[in-house]
Amino acid sequence: MKVAMDCGCCVVMMLLAMVGGSGVIGGADGKHKPLPSAMTTGKMSLEEAIAQRRSVRQFVDKALRLDAIGQLCWAGQGMTDPSRGFRASPSAGALYPIELYVVTAEGVDHYEPKSHSLARHLTGDLRPELQRAALGQEAVGRAPACVVVTAIVERSARKYGGRAERYCFMEAGHVAQNILLQATALRLVGVPIGAFEDPEVVKVLKLPPRHRIIYIVPVGHPGP
Repeated sequence: MKVAMDCGCCVVMMLLAMVGGSGVIGGADGKHKPLPSAMTTGKMSLEEAIAQRRSVRQFVDKALRLDAIGQLCWAGQGMTDPSRGFRASPSAGALYPIELYVVTAEGVDHYEPKSHSLARHLTGDLRPELQRAALGQEAVGRAPACVVVTAIVERSARKYGGRAERYCFMEAGHVAQNILLQATALRLVGVPIGAFEDPEVVKVLKLPPRHRIIYIVPVGHPGP
């Protein structure tokens, strides 16, 4: 019996390795939207961004430009060394279990680091439903964009076993901080939110159960 179980686990791990980086279900229409090239220099220094970053929950009703969304995604999981596959945030064993989903008035998009593009996952404004899943927090429903940070723990467990979950939480922290500092550098504001009903968020975004929801990061232009 133990041999059979071990074989079954091996098959699962092999399948996860074959999907390699993604572990993401197909989009509603399969369309990819290329993002403008990410900037690697800006007008605000890192020190200024750290000093000015604040958690802000009020936003004006103004959509984010596509280049701003792309820059935020790049700061969280973008490729910084394509030849070696390295990304903007560190990852244990360079296994990159983190996935980013961007929720806007237009729909839900999955960020594809290798092509620096957005793949449409769901169509329609799901921010009100996401707000309800986040215990009614208004910042989630009012922000023009919410970056949902998920982790596929099995991707790291292939190498790190029981410590993989810990590493995923650590990596999500790196990713969220990068996004928030990038938002500050773009004169935007945001807030990391960890209070939500995990199964409800998975249901709203129609994600596979093995996606662990770690953060919701509403981002937008600062309100009054």
